[in-house]
Amino acid sequence: MQTRDTSSGPIPPSLTEDGFLGSRLRILQPEKGFRAGIDSVFLAAAVPAQPGDSIFEAGIGPGVAALCLLARCPGVEVTGVEVAARYALICEENARRNGVSDRLHVVHADVREALRRDQIGMPAPGSFAHAMCNPPFFDEGKSTASPHLLKSQAHAFGPDDLDLWAKLLHAMLQPRGSVTVVHRADSLGQLLESMQNRFGDIRIAPLFPRRGTPASRILLQAIKGSKAPLQIMPGIVLHDEGNGFTPEADAVLRNGAAFPLR
Repeated sequence: MQTRDTSSGPIPPSLTEDGFLGSRLRILQPEKGFRAGIDSVFLAAAVPAQPGDSIFEAGIGPGVAALCLLARCPGVEVTGVEVAARYALICEENARRNGVSDRLHVVHADVREALRRDQIGMPAPGSFAHAMCNPPFFDEGKSTASPHLLKSQAHAFGPDDLDLWAKLLHAMLQPRGSVTVVHRADSLGQLLESMQNRFGDIRIAPLFPRRGTPASRILLQAIKGSKAPLQIMPGIVLHDEGNGFTPEADAVLRNGAAFPLR
């Protein structure tokens, strides 16, 4: 395993350096545009990776989820696909700065085109023990587009795109491989529809902003080819009455604890 690069130099203009997992990770992100946060950390915490596993991420962005997973599981490797060249380059730089360039691989490609036979550089289907993604959130035509192109690209998608993502994740997995997704709670129906006839043994864990409030996000995990029934898991409350993190959330967000769904 590589050690963290402590001589990374100044932060480039228009980027910020943010601490994750109690500042164990220092990650560059665009100052404006899509910025990863709590969702990505919980996504990484839920992946049931074991030493020697390879993980595929669709839409890796600046690499927050991948880097959090690599920090928790030193014996695994992550390959991520990213359409935006700027994010792909930032992700590679983040891997270098955090000493995991040998375990994090970035493919510059569009998830929507990744299954085409003429796509160059994509890993072979069936290559991964686990897959994960934080898909775009907002339907085209149902929200106001962001003035920042990268953020708009990260959040806007058509009605068929989520199904395409699910198809790609399914194709990349080995038989009985797991897929883990973090998404908006009100998109659960669409997400389950995209999983139909592809995955089973679906586990859903709600993320509640505060006790007594509706879930804002859900974590969904499923197994390729399984016929086991769906289960709703206990979930987690993120913030306490003082607006700090609950001890359970703090263990994941600051200490890098796992958030197992199975």
